[in-house]
Amino acid sequence: MFSAVARIFRTPDLRRKIGFTLGIIALYRLGSFVPAPFVDFANVQTCLQQNQGTSGLYELVNLFSGGALLQLSIFALGIMPYITASIIVQLLRVVIPHFETLHKEGQAGQGKLTQYTRYLTIFLGVLQSTTLITVARSGALFGTNASTECSQLLTTDTWYAVLLMVITMTAGTGLIMWMGELITERGIGNGMSLLIFTSISATFPTSLWAIAQSRGFEVFLLVLAIGLVIVALVVFVEQSQRRIPVQYAKRMVGRRTYGGNNTYIPIKVNMAGVVPVIFASSLLYLPALIAQFNQPAAGQEPAAWVVWVTNYLTQGDHPLYMALYFLLIVGFTYFYVAITFNPEEVADNMKKYGGFIPGIRAGRPTAEYLDYVLTRVTLPGSIYLGLVALIPLIALALVGANQNFPFGGASILIIVGVGLETVKQIDSQLQQRHYEGLLR
Repeated sequence: MFSAVARIFRTPDLRRKIGFTLGIIALYRLGSFVPAPFVDFANVQTCLQQNQGTSGLYELVNLFSGGALLQLSIFALGIMPYITASIIVQLLRVVIPHFETLHKEGQAGQGKLTQYTRYLTIFLGVLQSTTLITVARSGALFGTNASTECSQLLTTDTWYAVLLMVITMTAGTGLIMWMGELITERGIGNGMSLLIFTSISATFPTSLWAIAQSRGFEVFLLVLAIGLVIVALVVFVEQSQRRIPVQYAKRMVGRRTYGGNNTYIPIKVNMAGVVPVIFASSLLYLPALIAQFNQPAAGQEPAAWVVWVTNYLTQGDHPLYMALYFLLIVGFTYFYVAITFNPEEVADNMKKYGGFIPGIRAGRPTAEYLDYVLTRVTLPGSIYLGLVALIPLIALALVGANQNFPFGGASILIIVGVGLETVKQIDSQLQQRHYEGLLR
């Protein structure tokens, strides 16, 4: 292992790519601590120390920004607008036929979809930065019961100050998007995924140290041991797949023989990735968001539905919240897999190139068989996603950790997934140059 790491740094091209990637990551983390214009830095830091937990409405965005959201930095929005734009463009392929046509056109069509994603990212950046600044001006960013300092996060709230903050945060989102594309082109791994990986990893020390301070060193060691077991199990499931064998018939083109080889279709247990967790979290935040904007005036009683939402759908440790969260993840997993994997399209492509599954006729029977296998493989995958997503909520109830508990939820899924893909890319590049990868 150590000799393989040494070979990485002895290879000039690979060393240059890794160095470039680390440099971009360092700049990204630096921008997460640079405050936006007209932000009262001292008051923000005071509020961060007083409010160790994150409000549920901003938990996911704050997690993906590496804590930059609550610091109101120039990179406050993080990579979240790009993630949202990518998911929207992917879902629009089902609704808009032109998007599906572009997707099938190859590199040119993919480039056009990427351009649409960039435009939508900037639009969402403007929308989200405006919302964030409005919440900061109202003093509700750190909760309605926060101190006086938390209601005075801006030095001025004039129109030109708000406009400059919106422009700065939107430009920060565009810069992050450009930095991610630079890593993909000149560095190692997928740039956007690595930036998300960096943001989530940056919250690990704070979350673990908070557990050590609140629960003691023994609980801290127990959490680390459980975390290692969870990581091993997540790696095992993420690598698990159902391989459907495929044979290609031989065909003569001129004097050459094509086909005749055997391959397989890999159907992963977790084909949806972390997207169902993001969908379910966002949907569960909507009732709390609506209730927050329907708070009564001073001296008046809140409406019954506002009290119900506040009691049951804002606290992650409530059983009803956990049950709804789990069921939404299971449902969204089936929904997203049905959108991203089309059995009929795969069956048509196999038939076009002379491929068939042994024992299954080509065409419609093949599509029905693929749908049968996919439906049954997705069931344990959806249950796995739901259980992993519940780990931070269980830790919140048992250990007293915040909902950004590192060994569970979107955190562990993204870190393990990105880590595995990056290691695979480094391993493949080492094999191209030295005929040996990271592991012999």
